Formats: sequence, structure tokens, C-alpha cells
Amino acid sequence: MSESNRSAAALEKIKKALMIRKQELEEQLTNLSTEQVSDGQVQDLGDQALSSVMESLRASLQDAEVDEYRRIAKALDMVDNGTYGICEDCGESISEKRLSLFPNALRCLLCQEVAEEGPV
Repeated sequence: MSESNRSAAALEKIKKALMIRKQELEEQLTNLSTEQVSDGQVQDLGDQALSSVMESLRASLQDAEVDEYRRIAKALDMVDNGTYGICEDCGESISEKRLSLFPNALRCLLCQEVAEEGPV
């Protein structure tokens, strides 16, 4: 739904929730970027394998958080410019239920499914 169909109080509540999550992600990303996986000591093969797995997991988590952070930033921009709740692909309203579950949703459910399927 467009901003005109959404109350100012509802938009402010959404914006506040998005800002809180954005701040949480900023803190988590800062922690991940400064966290050491290894203590710098000589490692046997098992320790090296564990360090490698931990580094891969950390990088994967960091990538997922960066993606979420970008979606939140875009959703906040959309709140500010009055396009929040409008699917970026088809221009139709994103359902209230979807937005209540995923306030940073940029697409309606149908367009999100198409996007996740990838190129045909």
C-alpha cells in the first residue's frame, strides 16, 4: 500500500522497527569484522580445518547481514519518499501480512517468488 493508505502512526512504527534492526545489524557487522577466528598459534590439521570452517561461516553470516542491512536501508528510503509497501517490480501493493512479517520486503509475494527462481 502507498503511504497515503497507511496511517502516519503505522509508518512511524514501521520506521522505528526498521531503525532498531538496522542498528542491531551495524553492531553485529562491526563485531564480525573485528572478531578473530584464530588466536595466531600454530595449529594442527584439525585446528586449521576448524578455523577454515569458522571463517567460511563468519563470511556467510556477514554476507547475509549485509544483504539484510541493504534491504532495510532501501525500505527506510521508501518510507521517507512515500513508496513504502509498493512492489519494486510490479508496482502493486505488498500485502499487510507480508509487511508485518518482513517489514523490509521490497517485493510482493508473487514477484519475490519469481525473483528467487532466477532466470528461466
